[in-house]
Amino acid sequence: MLWLSSSIALVAGLAGLANAQNDGDLSPPSYPSPWMRGGNGWQDAYAKAQQFVSGLTLLEKINLTTGVGWEGEACVGNTGSIPRLNFAGLCLQDSPLGIRFADLNSAFPSGMNVAATWTTRLFKSRGNAMGMEHRGKGIDVQLGPVAGPIGRVPAGGRNWEGFSPDPVLTGIAMSETIKGIQDAGVIACAKHYIMNEQEHDRDTYSANLDDKTMHELYLWPFADSVRAGVGSIMCSYNQINNSHGSQNSWTLNYLLKNELDFQGFVVSDWWAQHSGVASALAGLDMTMAGDQGLASGNTFWGSNLTAAVLNGTIPQWRLDDMVTRIMSAYFKVGRDTARVPTNFNSWSSETFGYIHPQANEGYQQINFHVNVQADHARLCREIAGASTVLLKNVNNALPLKKPASIAVIGEDAHDNPGGPNSCGDRGCNSGTLAMGWGSGTANFPYLIAPNTALKAQALQDSTKYANVSDNYNFAAVTAAVQGTDAAIVFANANSGEAYITVDGNAGDRNNLTLWGNGDALIAHVASIHPNTIVVLHTVGAVIVEKFKTHPNITALLWAGLPGQESGNAITDILYGKRNPSAKSVFTWGKQREDWGVDVIYTPVADPPQMNFKEGNFIDYRHFDANNIEPSYEFGFGLSYTTFAYSDLKIVKQNPGPYEPTKGMTKPAPTFGTIDFNASNAEFPPGFHAVNKYIYPYLSDAVPTGQEQNLPAGSRDGTPQPKLPAGGSGGGNRQLYDVVYVVSATVTNTGGVKGVEIPQLYLSLGAPTDPKIVLRGFDDLPLDPGESQTFEVELTRRDISNWDTKSQNWVVSQYPKTVYVGGSSRSLPLSGALV
Repeated sequence: MLWLSSSIALVAGLAGLANAQNDGDLSPPSYPSPWMRGGNGWQDAYAKAQQFVSGLTLLEKINLTTGVGWEGEACVGNTGSIPRLNFAGLCLQDSPLGIRFADLNSAFPSGMNVAATWTTRLFKSRGNAMGMEHRGKGIDVQLGPVAGPIGRVPAGGRNWEGFSPDPVLTGIAMSETIKGIQDAGVIACAKHYIMNEQEHDRDTYSANLDDKTMHELYLWPFADSVRAGVGSIMCSYNQINNSHGSQNSWTLNYLLKNELDFQGFVVSDWWAQHSGVASALAGLDMTMAGDQGLASGNTFWGSNLTAAVLNGTIPQWRLDDMVTRIMSAYFKVGRDTARVPTNFNSWSSETFGYIHPQANEGYQQINFHVNVQADHARLCREIAGASTVLLKNVNNALPLKKPASIAVIGEDAHDNPGGPNSCGDRGCNSGTLAMGWGSGTANFPYLIAPNTALKAQALQDSTKYANVSDNYNFAAVTAAVQGTDAAIVFANANSGEAYITVDGNAGDRNNLTLWGNGDALIAHVASIHPNTIVVLHTVGAVIVEKFKTHPNITALLWAGLPGQESGNAITDILYGKRNPSAKSVFTWGKQREDWGVDVIYTPVADPPQMNFKEGNFIDYRHFDANNIEPSYEFGFGLSYTTFAYSDLKIVKQNPGPYEPTKGMTKPAPTFGTIDFNASNAEFPPGFHAVNKYIYPYLSDAVPTGQEQNLPAGSRDGTPQPKLPAGGSGGGNRQLYDVVYVVSATVTNTGGVKGVEIPQLYLSLGAPTDPKIVLRGFDDLPLDPGESQTFEVELTRRDISNWDTKSQNWVVSQYPKTVYVGGSSRSLPLSGALV
């Protein structure tokens, strides 16, 4: 049995992974690619998919695995279709905060923003609203949400697309977002799997990390995604231990499909595929955009995958598993009943145009201008307000109460003169910042700038109003703020994806300072006005220590990337229509060096080697371990009221002993039959091939007699051993047994209604563990004097560490302590787990 030799190689490789954090570290091989079994709530979808796939021809199966090429059809990604069954190919579309390249859609607050609400209801509601909009446009797969990057380095360009550097907060946000999207009848695609932590050299760098760090930090939120039933996962551009994400058998076969028991399909990021047969055997199920490079016209799969099946290089069971996974995801979310024809076009906003724009073929109506916004503006405004973190508020500077006069200062408060969508994929920094740049964007239906909303409020209050949009005209700024009751200064810092460079920033930020003279502008206003209020729209942390300590800066707020309702939401906060409740989802260091890790801008090796020697210690874990005092800690945020914590209770549960998963899988199934007559896989006579469109038809003779140097066990469809930590969605089902219930009382001790975000942290006890790790949170609305109970169910996974030797989660013998409070450094309650 081939799996035996493969398993021996895997065990040897896993032993090496225990300390893998160095140049040249290698991912161990893991074969064969696990076939889906239909568990974890996938049973009905799997049965439907088996029946559907059993009736497909070889070419039809290939069509569902391969994209048709860049600008081949209406979406950023389209698979081939099945004309015989009137089955349109799947439409895959960005982005994690709305629909990219469309009209009459919403531009939601970023993932980072919704995480800052710490409110699971809003996580799911945002996901559902986005899912409904994608559904209404005829999109099958929404390319989001994002857990990679998790946010290892604060200057990382795409951190804002995700949620937080904390794996538990990100995991819960991923889970709820996925449920929301898929409840709307759209397949969610969790991305970018995995270790996609910077934009510089993202196509080539190798993230070298050990097995423990992988499990306890980076894989954690993807485990939560799988447990939530996510239909698709997108692999990343980068390498992991010197093997590309699209063909890394350790991350795809071993971790994702075997240990986490993922039942959906793995799709490549666009042109992240680097091989044909190797990627198929390593666990890739769908290739996007289908061509090898942007509009290259050639493909690793398509006709080449057809040939590989016909000559026996790829076994039928592996192809059938690819297609069954794709169609199971389709049926699981109800696409068979929720689907409408795609009614927009990514490549043109005109009503009429080419359905195959790369080839200028098929002129017809391509945009039907379907309005999918519903009442989502209200949700956008709620999230934007609930995610605004009040970092500083002295002398009751806020909320404003009908001031006689205010001045609003800064370009970031004002409209982009060219309009909010004037720069493609938001690739500029002009006017107020409400989303970053790159593929993770959406067109704004409108963007309410802070100046617009604040001016309307001033008119309503009969407040004298002045504003200046030029960050460099200090004379105008001085004149505007003179004699006003409050000077509100707006500034920003932007980032995005590497294919666009903005102000010299190639995706990742070059520094952690404000853009457009923002720091100098704030310093100038604060030097002349005793009531300076600062609002920051940033993609993450910036250096704010000088604002924190400046006596004339009375209030400091982080509004992040709030989306289309930006101005209305910040006005709600500044005037007390909404009491701030958000908490920071990252740490604010006093200097760039405080984080301990950074973007590697200039590599010294080829390919670049990025060694994750810090292990689990990123963000607050690093600050805590090194006794570094931040400007503001993870989980920090003020309110217009105050809260007190009391009455900690810890109740031990008795779920029974943890049993490693044992046994063997069933053999790999096949569905239908393959016609091995190569002449039947050629282009039909008289067939018109659209230029650069990817087809499954053979264009050359099927290669035969070639030397087969394939990984041991990669084509073996016999029963395989189950992993001890696997067996169910997200890992061994007993990992999610509740072992302790922890509760505390939270009381509003102030004079106004507010929402507190209580947080539970855990010390795992070992000297090699972080001092504390987040394990639970909630949002509690409280009237003055009211108390509520905060309760967290701690699972076996929560109190465990990953053991590289046994390849399983274990509860160490070290003493464990829970802490409860309002931030990672304000934890008045503590108690031992016994």
